[in-house]
Amino acid sequence: MHDVRKCLELLAGTWAGQEEIAASRWGEGGSATASVAARLDLGGHVLIQDYSAQRDGKQWLRAHAVLAYDQQSAALSLYWFDSMGFVPAAPAPGEWDGRALRFVRSSPRGQTRHTYVPAGPDSYQLILESSFDSGASWAPVVSGRYLRVGA
Repeated sequence: MHDVRKCLELLAGTWAGQEEIAASRWGEGGSATASVAARLDLGGHVLIQDYSAQRDGKQWLRAHAVLAYDQQSAALSLYWFDSMGFVPAAPAPGEWDGRALRFVRSSPRGQTRHTYVPAGPDSYQLILESSFDSGASWAPVVSGRYLRVGA
């Protein structure tokens, strides 16, 4: 439990990042800039993230994410809502391997794997990948590195 809560604590704060977007069925490839405002709530068991990304000076994607840790069952869950209109039918289960948080969201459109990799107190990486064959293969969607710009 301690490691998971520590990771959630590390992801809390205000962040700015650069992202590389792969060409996919969701859109063209290219670069983006992003900002993330994340705060702990409910005794440190929940991290609430507000994400916004811009491409070519225009809003590209917005998301609201809730990462939750159930202390009793030691389960991690991700609830992800975004401006593409994807509403989760169920939370994405997650795991902490001591180095990264991983969640896999499933829907009729396929699967998306979110990997959060803390890189010290002031940096983390987020990697999004999609699978359309039940996880047999994964294709990159977004890779971003975020630096802390505020508490």
